[in-house]
Amino acid sequence: MARKLGFIIKRFLYKIRMRLHPIFPVADDHFVKMMFYRDMGYPLNLDNPKTFNEKLQWLKVYNHQPEYTAMVDKISAKEYVASIIGEEYIIPTLGVWERFEDIDFDALPNQFVLKPTHDSKSVVICTDKSNFDIEAARKKLTASLGRSYYLKYREWPYKNIKPRILAEEYMVDESGFELKDYKFSCYDGVSTDVMLCYDRASGDTKFYFFDRDWNLMRYNRRGAEAPEGFTVPKPENMDQMFEIAARLSKGVPYLRVDLYNIKGKIYFGELTFFPRSGCGKNYLPEADLLFGSRIKLPEQKTI
Repeated sequence: MARKLGFIIKRFLYKIRMRLHPIFPVADDHFVKMMFYRDMGYPLNLDNPKTFNEKLQWLKVYNHQPEYTAMVDKISAKEYVASIIGEEYIIPTLGVWERFEDIDFDALPNQFVLKPTHDSKSVVICTDKSNFDIEAARKKLTASLGRSYYLKYREWPYKNIKPRILAEEYMVDESGFELKDYKFSCYDGVSTDVMLCYDRASGDTKFYFFDRDWNLMRYNRRGAEAPEGFTVPKPENMDQMFEIAARLSKGVPYLRVDLYNIKGKIYFGELTFFPRSGCGKNYLPEADLLFGSRIKLPEQKTI
């Protein structure tokens, strides 16, 4: 009982300390230790990390490569990816603005997507301009422009990105109403598996892992609970998608490459260094260790 109470008190104090960090700065290594303990419920071992989540925290703190910023900025990432695999995989850009007030909505098509260049989960989708809530979009994107993704999670690649708003073409796959995500796990040029994400509109997004032969891999809770023989249709050009993801990850200890597949046409989504910011509780413990074993940490720290 005393141990449990001590754990609760420690997590509570960490939460308070993390809320105060904009006023009283906290070093990155100390911050991620507090965040990890708060979210995962056990101490982070940065000296000898073993699990996937632990190694992502190590890479956050000790692996600062200049090109990583360009790889996560949603504008420069397109240029970076196009230089490796070609322009034909890039979703067309409709405009870029520094302020929401600068957007000329009359010049945009009836359907489009708005997203901040430096943030995550602040996407605004317009499927019909006649019903588009501009005020709600303004509040969401303006709030994002004032938010530091780096300070929130200490993901170093986001630290020096200039906040802007990007408009892209609206796209859907064969469903006619959504764009499935194919999130490839890559380890220095080796792409081992893909997490399929779909059914977001339902409020209960489905996440399933598949290997290169399209076998269900029971790495997460939903996959573990799937019935025997469960599968979903394998998209066209899946082998090519694995190869593209592998090429984009060359030279990076870990990189998640997000791609889309629209009737066999492949499009680039984004590059992610730290899924769930290294606090992914949905992985099964054995998967957390397996993924961690695949990451070879750099011999030298770069900060």
